[in-house]
Amino acid sequence: MDLQPGHSSFRSETRLSVIDELAAELAKLPGIGRKTATRLTYHLLKQPAAAIERLARAIHAVSERVTPCSVCGNLTEQDPCVICADTRRDAAVVCVVEEASDIGAIERSGEFRGVYHVLGGHLSPLDGIGPDDLRINSLLARLRNGSAIREVILATNPSMEGEVTATYLRGLLEGGTADVRVTRIALGLPVGGDLEYADGVTIARALAARREMQ
Repeated sequence: MDLQPGHSSFRSETRLSVIDELAAELAKLPGIGRKTATRLTYHLLKQPAAAIERLARAIHAVSERVTPCSVCGNLTEQDPCVICADTRRDAAVVCVVEEASDIGAIERSGEFRGVYHVLGGHLSPLDGIGPDDLRINSLLARLRNGSAIREVILATNPSMEGEVTATYLRGLLEGGTADVRVTRIALGLPVGGDLEYADGVTIARALAARREMQ
């Protein structure tokens, strides 16, 4: 048999199996390496067909029914999202986050009763992500549309890109909206963390954000 690369039989024999295709797709998910993807694939193959069908339907439903909120960018099944539509929330305080998934983390704290604005990422010139690639213009539009916003909290991640994004936004907001207070979340030691395992930058921020004990 001729197995030259250009021969059709060579192409058919090197085509990925459906198992390999599924593993390859799972490996594209964040935090999932090739080994984990393969392990998940074989775990799914051990499940009843009904369980796999439920998973497939759930994935399909998410792709069909979940869209960004037209106001804040949160991922939602209704527009506006339940947070923007909640009249009990303080619409004058807007917390700016990088991703919609960050909203869940803040909501679990139970401490914030304002509203949100999702940027859809962070500034990263090395990756070709600039201001026009984020939902910055829509944030500025919210401030200009007479919404009486009095404070914008910059809650981007404590990474280099997150800090750059926060600094950029602060310059825009303070330069064009004199009546709006711009704040940055305090960055420091997590509850239950040990000083021994904390990095120097985290400890420095914890010291800088210190306050009087109550």
